[in-house]
Amino acid sequence: MAEEFTPVYCTGVSAQVQRKRDKELGLGSHENAIKYMGQDYEKLRAKCLQNGVLFRDEAFPAGPYSLGYEELGPKSSKTRGIKWKRPTELMSNPRFIEDGATRTDICQGALGDCWLLSAIASLTLNKTLLHRVVPYGQSFQDGYAGIFHFQLWQYGEWLDVVVDDLLPTQNGDLVFVHSAQHNEFWSALLEKAYAKVNGSYEALTGGCTSEASEDFTGGVSEWYDLDRAPKDLYQIILKALERGSLLGCAIDSSDLDRETRTFEHLVKGHAYSVTDAKQVTYKGQLVNLIRIRNPWGQVEWTGPWSDNSSEWNKVDPRERDRLRVKMEDGEFWMSFGDFLHEFSRLEICNLTPDALRSRTLRNWNTTYFEGSWRRGSTAGGCRNYPATFWLNPQFKIKLEEVDDEDEETRELGCSFLLALMQKNRRRERRFGRKLEPIGFEVYENVPKKLEGQPVHFKRDFFLHHASQARLPIFSNLREVSNRFCLPPGEYVVVPSTFKPNREGDFLLRFFSEKSADTQELDDEIQANLPEEEVLSEGEIDENFKSLFRRLAGKDMQISVKELQTILNRITSKHKDLRTDGFSLESCRSMVNLMDRDGNGKLNLVEFNILWNRILNYLSIFRKFDVDKSGSMSSYEMRMAIEAAGFKLNKMLHKLIIARYSEPDVTVNFDSFVCCLMRLETMFRFFKALDTNQDGVVNFNLFKWLQLTMFA
Repeated sequence: MAEEFTPVYCTGVSAQVQRKRDKELGLGSHENAIKYMGQDYEKLRAKCLQNGVLFRDEAFPAGPYSLGYEELGPKSSKTRGIKWKRPTELMSNPRFIEDGATRTDICQGALGDCWLLSAIASLTLNKTLLHRVVPYGQSFQDGYAGIFHFQLWQYGEWLDVVVDDLLPTQNGDLVFVHSAQHNEFWSALLEKAYAKVNGSYEALTGGCTSEASEDFTGGVSEWYDLDRAPKDLYQIILKALERGSLLGCAIDSSDLDRETRTFEHLVKGHAYSVTDAKQVTYKGQLVNLIRIRNPWGQVEWTGPWSDNSSEWNKVDPRERDRLRVKMEDGEFWMSFGDFLHEFSRLEICNLTPDALRSRTLRNWNTTYFEGSWRRGSTAGGCRNYPATFWLNPQFKIKLEEVDDEDEETRELGCSFLLALMQKNRRRERRFGRKLEPIGFEVYENVPKKLEGQPVHFKRDFFLHHASQARLPIFSNLREVSNRFCLPPGEYVVVPSTFKPNREGDFLLRFFSEKSADTQELDDEIQANLPEEEVLSEGEIDENFKSLFRRLAGKDMQISVKELQTILNRITSKHKDLRTDGFSLESCRSMVNLMDRDGNGKLNLVEFNILWNRILNYLSIFRKFDVDKSGSMSSYEMRMAIEAAGFKLNKMLHKLIIARYSEPDVTVNFDSFVCCLMRLETMFRFFKALDTNQDGVVNFNLFKWLQLTMFA
């Protein structure tokens, strides 16, 4: 049975308002997960059972598009012979979970998603976490309807993801992940749900274990470079395992030696999971061991403490029998010293931001900020680009309470963790979009006059203030994070891509041990415009009247076409202005904005007002065209708008760039004039209608249409 879709049409603004309301009501929490793509598992399953059919998911159909776009694209040799089959077609007794979900249920197939499978293997070590992702009660026996569901965390929200059980096969075997027990299918179906959320199976190729770990827990990850491992890393690992954290590790590689094997059978550029750590007595001394699993389900370490190594012969037999499993299952023990020597990095996904050196669990306060970097308006790049860095989104945190002094190792100050995540990049791979190098800076010493005010800081602030804290480097990871301890005060966080004009959406997570005020910094919309001098015909200068008579023709009115001719003739004489010429539509808009008697033309008084405005705009344009290019860059445009008397928030700046800029994100003189003309007119309209000066104007439908359709 195919899924039925009910289209919902709404504007972007109304959708954002509705989404905010839903989140305030708890939608997106694990207890009230969002039904991904509007698919309701219980309703769809009940309908299938009622109609006696098996579910077919048209939102992620069993076909070429769901497999991939390049190496697994429709015409790829790798997809030749693939047939989508249900487990009930492959065998007579399929099971969703057989004898409990374990790490040996996850064996990698033909897809390079070892990072995902490493996280799934770690997930099986914590049954509570596992069954948040893999809900109870699913089966190929009781109430089977060909439909299953899983819950995944995506960018601050839990999603309930529905899939059918049609799986890619070749020659009767599953192509991708499979269980060592061939009649068990929960891991293959979870992989399919993850592929659905990310657009295709091929989108899962290559990644970091921490990415999937966060999507299974909503936790926050930290990385350890094993070349510079802290002295207490083994204790950190023990504590992480005890607290249910998910751990992964890998050996760095180049493209040339990826998936090559070392002398002792470790695989480079491959994601492993850390599944245990124990101390054993060997020759009268304690030895730190760590247990690692290869998601291939085979190819194991052959060095000291491997399955058949002689070291086990000198361990107490009871302890040896409890720890060692002599079989080719992809899991093996090694000494912690060898682990540090052989592996390059360790990733730990913590369920809460508690420091793993801390003896106590704490209640953390969490704030999520969603934002975007948009070319020409909010994508300012890193501090290396001072002309545009200040355009980035900014967030203020106010730290007031210092941490409790309960541990000798803790710094005196306010502890917090910042995590910056770029959104949807894996899903957008098919369009050629890659992960951007991202990072953030933290600034202190908010000027006293601006404390408590939600003001977006300008270029001068960042030119004269050094950052108090930052990430060591910008990284092209899905998420970057760091832990800080700073004195009480107000701080500004600026997340950015490394280079300017790189677009993307992001999630900024702020975790603090003590309560802290947080807010996004944005300018309040306002205009400081001088009173516009409206001269009567008798007060207008004679020279201007003479000019008007020559331009206006016999009817003494300037039409849209005449205004176009006038403006283009004048601007063509100014060789320092870059312009494509005023379009007929732009001139029609200006006439409509200035036409007070509603005849669609400009009389002497109306044209005089327009002319004075254009002269003012020309003066501003030349002053802020700093590089004398004849056009406005995005940051020059922003400064020019402020010089003209306008304070706008970031959304309006985005709209202006989207509406008035050229493909290279510059604004020509004609577009600059049209933009400021509309801004000034609309502000003056609003001020005239806001008789109570309370910032609120009521419109009936006619007035609304009059302003929006004909202004």
